[in-house]
Amino acid sequence: MPIFAASTFSSGNSWSALFSEAYEKGLIGRNACNSGYDFDVYVHHGAGAYICGEETALLESLEGKQGKPRLKPPFPANIGLYGCPTTVTNTETVAVVPTILRRGGSWFASLGRKNNSGTKLFIVSGHVNSPCVVEEEMSIPLRTLIERHAGGVRGGWENLLAVIPGGSSVPLLPKSICDDVMMDFDALKEVGSGLGTAAVIVMDQSTDIVAAIRRISYFYQHESCGQCTPCREGTGWLHRTLCRLEKGDARIEEIDALYEMTKNIEGHTICALGDAAAWPVQGLIRHFRPELERRIQEAQQARSGTQYASAADVATA
Repeated sequence: MPIFAASTFSSGNSWSALFSEAYEKGLIGRNACNSGYDFDVYVHHGAGAYICGEETALLESLEGKQGKPRLKPPFPANIGLYGCPTTVTNTETVAVVPTILRRGGSWFASLGRKNNSGTKLFIVSGHVNSPCVVEEEMSIPLRTLIERHAGGVRGGWENLLAVIPGGSSVPLLPKSICDDVMMDFDALKEVGSGLGTAAVIVMDQSTDIVAAIRRISYFYQHESCGQCTPCREGTGWLHRTLCRLEKGDARIEEIDALYEMTKNIEGHTICALGDAAAWPVQGLIRHFRPELERRIQEAQQARSGTQYASAADVATA
């Protein structure tokens, strides 16, 4: 079983040291745990590209190629690493298997709501008092998650501006929705967002929300593999437009043009990175359009005032 360390050499070296210890103790390798089965683990260093989180891009990287997603079908279960049937899974999935085997599938399914059962690793960061990673039951209310495990929002719950509930790729939610929403697939889908990686990013009232989404937009522009035209060209358009909107250097109608641009990216790429670039911008426009309009109007007024002052100076001269 290969382990793909896709961030840095230091993290890959940590994995190597961990598995060397496991080999010494007989937990893996020949006759692993005296089970009669041989189980070998290989650590493969990657270049750290975000796109290699997509399973077929990961396989391409493992084969020594550029990390670019493959067209599907065929799926890795049929034709995967070096053309062989391959199962691609993540650490969180593997880690919970022993507990399910010990306690039974019915126990695991009893946690959370129907169709949203089990546990999830939630990563809470941003403007909270105690950032953390915690395993919790699915369908836990977002507010409960933040206050029980992360020490609450910095400055209190009323100081909350917005939350990105599932990592940077999903649309943000304003406080009015965060008050009651549950952390599961169906509940977040109903309010126009998603659980994603369950990486909760909390933003308080001090946040420049346009700058925050503009920075996320730059990340996806930088991490695009460039294989699909809508993503390669569209992510750049999104970032450049948001740079202007952040300063108010735009027209009101460009907000709708920006939203239309996200729709031309979403669903038109081989992998989901195009969607990931589009959704944060859609969330910004959906919930914070008045803020975008305010910046444009104030910038227009400032320019008009400067032009009027200049004209007055000329007339006086």
